[in-house]
Amino acid sequence: MSDAVLPPPEWLPARMLNEYVYCPRLFYLEYAQREWAENLDVLEGRYVHRRADDAAGRVPAAESVTPETVIHARSVEVGSEELGALAVIDVLESDRGELVPVDYKRGAAPDLPEGAWEPERIQLCLQGLLLRANGYASSYGVIYYAADKARVQIPFTPALEARTRQLLADARALAASGIAPPPLVRSNKCPRCSLVGICLPDEINHLRKAEAGEQAPAGDAPSELAPPAEALPVPARREVRRLMPARDDGKGVYVQGQGYTLGLNGEVLEIRDKGQTVDAVRLLDVSQVNLFGNVQISAQALRELASREVPILHLSYGGWLQAVTAPPPHKNIELRRRQFETASDPVACLRLAKDFVGGKIRNSRLLLRRNGRQLPPEALPQLAALRAAAERAPALASLLGIEGNAARIYFERFPTMFKLAPEDAPPFDFTGRNRRPPKDPVNALLSFGYSLLVKEMLVAALSVGFDPYLGFYHQPRYGRPALALDLMEEFRPLVADSVVITVINNGEIGPADFIERGGAFALKPSGRKAFIEAFERRLDQLVTHPVFGYQVSYRRVFEIQARLLARTLMGEIPRYIPFVTR
Repeated sequence: MSDAVLPPPEWLPARMLNEYVYCPRLFYLEYAQREWAENLDVLEGRYVHRRADDAAGRVPAAESVTPETVIHARSVEVGSEELGALAVIDVLESDRGELVPVDYKRGAAPDLPEGAWEPERIQLCLQGLLLRANGYASSYGVIYYAADKARVQIPFTPALEARTRQLLADARALAASGIAPPPLVRSNKCPRCSLVGICLPDEINHLRKAEAGEQAPAGDAPSELAPPAEALPVPARREVRRLMPARDDGKGVYVQGQGYTLGLNGEVLEIRDKGQTVDAVRLLDVSQVNLFGNVQISAQALRELASREVPILHLSYGGWLQAVTAPPPHKNIELRRRQFETASDPVACLRLAKDFVGGKIRNSRLLLRRNGRQLPPEALPQLAALRAAAERAPALASLLGIEGNAARIYFERFPTMFKLAPEDAPPFDFTGRNRRPPKDPVNALLSFGYSLLVKEMLVAALSVGFDPYLGFYHQPRYGRPALALDLMEEFRPLVADSVVITVINNGEIGPADFIERGGAFALKPSGRKAFIEAFERRLDQLVTHPVFGYQVSYRRVFEIQARLLARTLMGEIPRYIPFVTR
């Protein structure tokens, strides 16, 4: 086995002890919550280990080892019930009757009196202790640094052994505590950490310090931990380091040709019509696959997408989400337990629901203020008053009424955001929101936009580790992704409604792109394609985060907000702050 495959919690891998010494929070996220992500450093480290990971060589029983025994083995697994730990030793050598663990590192040897960083020395020493626990003699180990091909000898001194045992006990206690350590504060370790987009160290510290009324730290403090947070007002925007990519390199793949088949050809997904390839995309560039209506997918493509944790979303021909094919559920059971506990608490549900609805009303008002023409003077003050009322709502039932009133006022003024046609009439007749089925083209566009938005939020919720079908504002109902609906509330105006306005005002979709049947309107394939292209452009657009001050794409914002909700439920930040543009 390898250290990347975690054993039961009572057996702690030496690699995880390295992570604990380096950053307790990183250890907790990887070991207790089973979070995992790759970056360039991880991939380079895997490349350096490629030969050591190829198991080879033989290790005789301890009683058979003599000073003349020659051992050179790779990828040797050793464990101890007494220590409650195990390790996969990269290379195991012999030296006059002793076994010498050799650990491969991708970087260069540091200029330190000890010869190596403490996490590396602790990991190596644990390997030596595990060898001893199995009856072998081992008094030192070697760290091989691939960058400068240096072999650094690390003696297993009594002080290093005692330190290793103590840190092993501390790590096991932290894993059993059920409480994630706070992030490092403006640490130089964070920018190159593979889990930085999951941990959100600067974002969480910013919220905690702002809520506690403290100033952000002026300089780097690589090992300083953040203090506990107090529940105080929402923080104003300040600059926070953006430690994650602004955009997701992967793109959504949409297949809507009826009878098409999605297949695999090496590292490429091929879209085929009657066996002929009509389009193709590299697997490397795919973040999700959307299949509309009667579209088939091969077993080979399905397995490969699942192995890469790429969700496959099955939608009706009209765009309604019907099923999701995804890998096994996220291993972070802690988060789902807290989600279920919170959902059973009416006070907590109401608090979160007020944040979702308040964000939606505020963004609706913003969209009208920016784009509405000849608005009546009472429209914006009415929405502002309803937003304030939402924040004071005493129960979910009254909050539903407030949201309904805000939606009515908003959609009454929705046509004012369309550019006027030459005859001074809106390009489409729109008198208010209706659905199931939509009775005019604008409502057909809105419904399609909301269906695309909810599947994006479902993907974000799954990636974080939530159960997307258990919400806090939207109550559970068979087949309804309630949490995804909660998360999308604040983004309805900013994403879905904005795309509808854009495609109409820019002439990307016109009356000819719709079909009417029995008073119900639906998009033709050409209209769906144009809308999906506009929707993807919107998701890829960079926007300044109102709290953190950096620019990221809307699709990245979805993930950030889902992770902030998770940190709220886990008690790391006092409240969820909706995404509201300024």
